[in-house]
Amino acid sequence: MLNGSKPADGGFLLLTPTDREYILSTEPQAEKYIRILVGADEFLNAGERYCLWLINCPPEELRSMPKVLGFVEGVRAFRSSSKKTQTRDLATTPTLFAEIRAPESGNYLLVPKVSSERRTYVPIGFMSHRAITTDRNHMIPSATLYEFGVITSKMHMSWLSALCGRMKSDFNYSSKLVYNTFVWPNATDEQRSDVEKLAQAVLDARAEFPDASLADLYDPLTMPPTLAKAHKALDRYVDRLYSPRGFDSDADRVAMLFERYKEAAL
Repeated sequence: MLNGSKPADGGFLLLTPTDREYILSTEPQAEKYIRILVGADEFLNAGERYCLWLINCPPEELRSMPKVLGFVEGVRAFRSSSKKTQTRDLATTPTLFAEIRAPESGNYLLVPKVSSERRTYVPIGFMSHRAITTDRNHMIPSATLYEFGVITSKMHMSWLSALCGRMKSDFNYSSKLVYNTFVWPNATDEQRSDVEKLAQAVLDARAEFPDASLADLYDPLTMPPTLAKAHKALDRYVDRLYSPRGFDSDADRVAMLFERYKEAAL
């Protein structure tokens, strides 16, 4: 589990929808260098934001886009005037994010660092590499639907609730305390396939409500019954990967995970 990519750009590599249209109105060739940006707010509240992602942009093509160059110059000026030596050094590469962790292919899991304690499930994203997440979120590169299914299950949520830190009363997800200590089930290929089907059912249930944000979908008062049903089916199956009889409570899940963690640590 990694942090997302860090801009340290003064906001000049980050684009509003208006910024995007401003660039593309006269520089349509810039479209291939503009990616969807997913920060914490955009992920949970369906906000719309973009970023300039110029990693593979040849210099002659960049020079042909004066509007894009204006944003890049803003990055250079911001970094050059920073009080931090490390940030000033980054002024030599103003086209790039300060820290780049985005996968070049495949999918990744997006795990928000902070999530409301009111939610039964922390919303987890199954994202295309084309979407760039910021360092306000964690990410798990090269993820499959199996990893998504286990991480979004009640088993993992119970572990998260027991071990995570708190920001005020909200969950503050720690990769070291929560993710790195979580004991994964020993699943066969057939069981992994079953989890993937149940995980896809969760994503399909979300997709039934394209106008709803994840904050809407995972509020205990507004969660659609079809989504709740899909999660419960996934929960039951993942529980039985750990114990054929399942579990009566979150406390039972956590007690079992602690025992397995101690066994693994020996």
